[in-house]
Amino acid sequence: MSLAKRATDLLLSRRTSQGVWEGRLASSALSTATAILALSSDPQDADAVAHGREWLVQTQNEDGGWGDTTLSLSNISTTALCWAASPSSSSVKRAEAWLSNAAGSLDPEALGRAIAARYGKDRTFSVPILTALAIGGRVGWQHAPQLPFELAACPHQWFQWLKLPVVSYALPALIAIGLARHRRLPSRNPGLRTIRNTLTPRVLRVLREIQPSGGGFLEATPLTSFVAMSLIAAGLAEHEVTQKCLLFLRISVRPDGSWPIDTNLSTWLTTLATNALGDEAKDLLSELERTQLSGWLLDQQFQVEHPYTHAAPGAWSWTNLSGAVPDADDTAGALLALKHLGVQNERVRRAALQGVRWLLDLQNSDGGMPTFCKGWGHLPFDRSGPDLTAHALRAWRAWLPELPATDRKRAGLAIRAGLDYLRQSRKEDGSWVPLWFGNQYAPGGENRTFGTSRVILALCELQPEGEMLSSAVEYLLSAQHPDGGWGGALHVAPSIEETALAADALAHVLKVKAAGHPERVSRSIRSATAWLANAAQKAPVFAPSPIGFYFASLWYFEELYPLVFSVSALRGAQELSDTQEL
Repeated sequence: MSLAKRATDLLLSRRTSQGVWEGRLASSALSTATAILALSSDPQDADAVAHGREWLVQTQNEDGGWGDTTLSLSNISTTALCWAASPSSSSVKRAEAWLSNAAGSLDPEALGRAIAARYGKDRTFSVPILTALAIGGRVGWQHAPQLPFELAACPHQWFQWLKLPVVSYALPALIAIGLARHRRLPSRNPGLRTIRNTLTPRVLRVLREIQPSGGGFLEATPLTSFVAMSLIAAGLAEHEVTQKCLLFLRISVRPDGSWPIDTNLSTWLTTLATNALGDEAKDLLSELERTQLSGWLLDQQFQVEHPYTHAAPGAWSWTNLSGAVPDADDTAGALLALKHLGVQNERVRRAALQGVRWLLDLQNSDGGMPTFCKGWGHLPFDRSGPDLTAHALRAWRAWLPELPATDRKRAGLAIRAGLDYLRQSRKEDGSWVPLWFGNQYAPGGENRTFGTSRVILALCELQPEGEMLSSAVEYLLSAQHPDGGWGGALHVAPSIEETALAADALAHVLKVKAAGHPERVSRSIRSATAWLANAAQKAPVFAPSPIGFYFASLWYFEELYPLVFSVSALRGAQELSDTQEL
């Protein structure tokens, strides 16, 4: 049995009883620390807190720090939060030594500068961390900056013009953390104090209205924990929002005492897996399975304006759970998956048209695609991203022939604008840096292999003869290791995910006979598949690497990523081999 067939069978076996993919996210030291801080004030959670602290002790890195996952390098954010969440012990002393070395000292001012330096002008994560340190008694409240929570009382249409110090998805943290600081250390300005006191009931109503039914904001443990601990610190332990946050944390703890960064990425993984099977999904899945899978995806499409981001109906999120928020990447993935499943009925066509229009409305003035909200481009995770843009371009192209004339014309203009954005955003070496994926060993944490591979897929479909594709292929070929693997950048150790992504992109290049040098591309793909075959023989099979970026540069890995990406790459190589093109 070929490796492509074995990997495909394994992927199909990982479906749930509903016929979809749910996966398993890495346990996170940062999530565990924040959950501990949120739960520490209630005696009923003493066992969960103790168990979580035991997990932190067991997963502390040898250097005394903690990384975001058990496979991550120590960083100042996670180490500081674990320090705040832990009682005095030998592990805490080791953490203090690590922090002192990283920040220059344990002085609160030095810690604050070091933490803020990691995120630059984006205060989405630096302020919550310093607030958590204040809640944990490690620094005084004067070292936790005040967030302008009163701005949440403004109409949501104003937010992109207000230049908020946090990204679009962090509104709950802005409210809760800002309120905690205000209650603990009010402004000396009597007018500002009065305004904040007056507007507090209104912003709490906003917070209650945007909280999902399951209690977890974005289904994210860190964000939900920051909200809960801050409301408790503000004297609102019994508030409805606080209690729903705490219930979410109690339900989402794992048997080993840890918490993941998010409940799951079920919709994202289901579309990734379906798209990895490609048009052969029609052969690998029965008609009933494809109909059920298509129906499940259609059920996840938002049909009303989202109360959190006020996004219009028509989009998809990364999960089917109540904390889901519509976004560009998942909408593009769902549109491509519906096309590959090949279920043709009026409901699918309506959903696809709605999704296409939603993406068109989201496109930024620079031609690129943001994640959640149009026009919030002044902070890193709100800006346009090449990976998001390439995904949207492919989704528009897939449905272009079936669009009404007006929408087809509009999509054509959007595609041209998107290609112009990609031309402007590429690096001098012909590569692209993605927004939501990275590599902890690469300069700046970038993952040019991921970004370039994703853009190549779009260029193969839209500009196969263009110079952009040719230079992108040259970049990938030059970044391949002698053993056949790829890392996130030149000279970075290979991973299954990155090797599969690059091989998959090059297989598409060969299929469309683009970019020249077919023999070099063929040799590269053969070398990559040999590398993947060797990696797959090791235990554990298809071992994951922390290449994912979650909110505010929080690293994660997902157990299904290496398998899904490998299936796409190996099936592509197998198809070329069967037609004697490889």
